[in-house]
Amino acid sequence: MSTTQTSKIEIRKATSSKISSVDFENLSFGAVFTDHLFECDYKNGQWQTPVIKPYAPILMDPSSKVFHYGQAIFEGMKAYKDENNDVWLFRPDENYKRFNNSAVRMAMPEVPEDIFLEGLNELLKIDQEWIQRGNGASMYIRPFMIATGPGVIANPSDEYKFMILLSPAKSYYGGEVKVIIAEHYSRAANGGIGAAKAAGNYAAQFYPTNLANKEGFQQVIWTDDATHTKLEEAGTMNVFFRINDTLLTAPTSERILDGITRKSLIAMAEKEGLNVEVRPVIVSELVEAAKNGSLKEIFGAGTAAVISVIKGFSYKDEYFELTPIENSYASFLKEKLTSLQNKLSEDTYGWTVKVQ
Repeated sequence: MSTTQTSKIEIRKATSSKISSVDFENLSFGAVFTDHLFECDYKNGQWQTPVIKPYAPILMDPSSKVFHYGQAIFEGMKAYKDENNDVWLFRPDENYKRFNNSAVRMAMPEVPEDIFLEGLNELLKIDQEWIQRGNGASMYIRPFMIATGPGVIANPSDEYKFMILLSPAKSYYGGEVKVIIAEHYSRAANGGIGAAKAAGNYAAQFYPTNLANKEGFQQVIWTDDATHTKLEEAGTMNVFFRINDTLLTAPTSERILDGITRKSLIAMAEKEGLNVEVRPVIVSELVEAAKNGSLKEIFGAGTAAVISVIKGFSYKDEYFELTPIENSYASFLKEKLTSLQNKLSEDTYGWTVKVQ
């Protein structure tokens, strides 16, 4: 294993690569990782020297506070390789900003820009052979931070570990998605951590989602915690509804994640002349639209799938199936966004950033 110093990052390269053993045509999402990872520790009130090193397990004290009090946050990003083999990131500044917003909410130290963005840039350069070309191919990027300080007293940790993992990905096909609208369980509450990408937000969804799975539904559309009348998110994604020719989505709040795919789709839809309303969407409004035929589409939006079409929903034991339509907003917007991300069309928004 060779060791070098680039800028302020120590680089320890793997002596061999496992890339030849990977079947890139049959990748399970988030299950295969590249040869290297990025790591930087926070100790004694300051960030230490970052390092890029071979992917391997980490050793931690059993009393590390992440295990006991859940101080853990993450981001989801993607990188793409164009026809010239150049590598591009999609709106990394937004991920960086949201990551630190999550850190502040979870009483964790903010990560400096040179550690987060320069570290990511260098890691992608080292493992760029893992990024495949073509529409649908990408590199999924998982930055995360956990509390590593020892001790089981209930207070914030004084030590943290920030890491970045890379996982090659193909098109994310979730199949047909049917959802159930939550009547009891909530994803988040006012004053809580719903707007942060905190690990516990996702763990708390597993149980009600399992209940939905047993009833034949793949995901839950979450409703507000106070009245369960306002539609908020679908599974782990932001959610859009098309009633007649108007695209509706809930505004961000303390309960709803400020999704980067969400805000990108809103901007694209508006630029393309589609009527978009960002406002509270009421359950009764959706049910009525389903009954009178004005509900045309429902789709989730997130980094992994970009857009995931929802074919039907259940509410109070009544199921409503949507009739597939040609020239859907979902397919139109997904094609627009993925073409931009893969540099197959001009980026008139300035969202793509070249890795160099």
